[in-house]
Amino acid sequence: MIDRPTEDELQAPTDETFPEQDEHSEPPETDPDQGLRFAAANNDLTDLYSDLFKKKQATNGSQTALIENELDAPALPLKQVRYEGESIQAPQTLAESGLSLMQLCNLVLKQLYLQGSALGIDISRSTHLPFSIIDEALIFLKEEKCIEVSSGKMIGRSSYRFNLTELGRIRAREAFEQCRYVGPAPVTLEAYVKQCRLQTVTGIDCTPEKLQAAFSEFIIREGLLDELGPAVCSGRSIFIYGPPGNGKTLIAKGLGRFLNLQGGEIYVPYAIQMESSIITLFDPTLHQTTDDHELRERIQSDSKKGGRIPELKEWVKPETDLRWRRIRRPVVITGGELTLDMLDLRYNKTSNFYTAPLHLKANGGVFLIDDFGRQLVSPKDLLNRWIMPLEDRIDYLTLETGKKFAVPFEQLIIFSTNLDPKDLVDEAFLRRIRHKIPINAPSREVFTEISKLCCRQREIPYDPGFVSYLYDNYYNQGKPPRSSDPRDLLEILQSICRFKGQEPILNSQLITEAAQRFFCQI
Repeated sequence: MIDRPTEDELQAPTDETFPEQDEHSEPPETDPDQGLRFAAANNDLTDLYSDLFKKKQATNGSQTALIENELDAPALPLKQVRYEGESIQAPQTLAESGLSLMQLCNLVLKQLYLQGSALGIDISRSTHLPFSIIDEALIFLKEEKCIEVSSGKMIGRSSYRFNLTELGRIRAREAFEQCRYVGPAPVTLEAYVKQCRLQTVTGIDCTPEKLQAAFSEFIIREGLLDELGPAVCSGRSIFIYGPPGNGKTLIAKGLGRFLNLQGGEIYVPYAIQMESSIITLFDPTLHQTTDDHELRERIQSDSKKGGRIPELKEWVKPETDLRWRRIRRPVVITGGELTLDMLDLRYNKTSNFYTAPLHLKANGGVFLIDDFGRQLVSPKDLLNRWIMPLEDRIDYLTLETGKKFAVPFEQLIIFSTNLDPKDLVDEAFLRRIRHKIPINAPSREVFTEISKLCCRQREIPYDPGFVSYLYDNYYNQGKPPRSSDPRDLLEILQSICRFKGQEPILNSQLITEAAQRFFCQI
């Protein structure tokens, strides 16, 4: 943020109009009828399905009928749509931003109501929009006598300090009653859908070498990557099943790590505008940003100006749209806590805006449902909720008004379970899950390699007697080995040694004591 101008630097306007611009400033173009522009540019979004998939489909029941737009360009082949990480260009006009003048004015009013007063540049930064767009709202609000200029330097409206009038405070309170969201300006749902098309997981460049690099720290059975690779390339759903403790969650996280590191960067907006409703989407707990350095440099460049307010021409046209954050492909993991409510918009009746569901936040990445079958919601209800999204790669969300709208279902969704799949799902659902990958008990060779890795991670000298003892006394006696056993046994052994005040080593006495505790029959 820039330093506030001192009182002796401020110059109060002398009349009801904005002060004249000097030769260094760039006043925005205005038209006499701009005060009448209340219609939202993004209200006509009845064509989202055809925008995304370019095909006709009329939904039955309570779903809204969607009609193909004749003006839409034909769908691009997959190889042409594949995303290469290009930045999103900043809008230069109000129409390009997708917001109506009234929506923008409400954001400005609410910000001024909370801050008391603000410089023009501060309003621009808070809304993450170029000042050339914010200036349209400021001019209109000034003409409507909702704001006034209390002071300012003669380098353009960017340096003016704006206050709310009494009428402005009334209008701001009315805006808060409609929606309490204050922050970066939202993007249109149409813009989000188009961006998701570019960022789809389908067609990600997945080769054996790249996948092997993502699993380099894991010990897995031979041939498993040959099963996982085509599943990733397809971008379709994956069903991982098998007995507990053999690395299903680890493998699912490995796929997430591959997409996170090798899948390229994508963009996610702070919020989405759907008609008059706002849906917050960016979640710093789930989305790992990669543009922090550029944002810091932007702030530092302002601070290096010695507190001087930048001239309008220095920042009126930023290169990228700051309403979007650049992130690594997200990995969203949910387990037994998952409910159907978490898959729908979460509406806050106090703030009057929505929070996006988990699978919407996972778009472009991985959505892992761990311990499938142990959720609070029954597997049948959960699968019925997703049977069409898995097939058509599109989901429908519902606003409080009852309005339904389509959103992309563009993620690599992974179901992981240690229960019998036949007890969880029927044939109709299994047909829609393209890839079924069993994860069974490890062979002795794999178990030995896992044991060596666990010892290296804990700086415990490996002893072959560790594996031999376990097979002679347990695994060859009918108890199946598990990939997690070496880790769990070594943690018990470390705890015993820490209690006894000795260095952890793999001798017969400690191995026996740890195994007796771990394999105790209850």
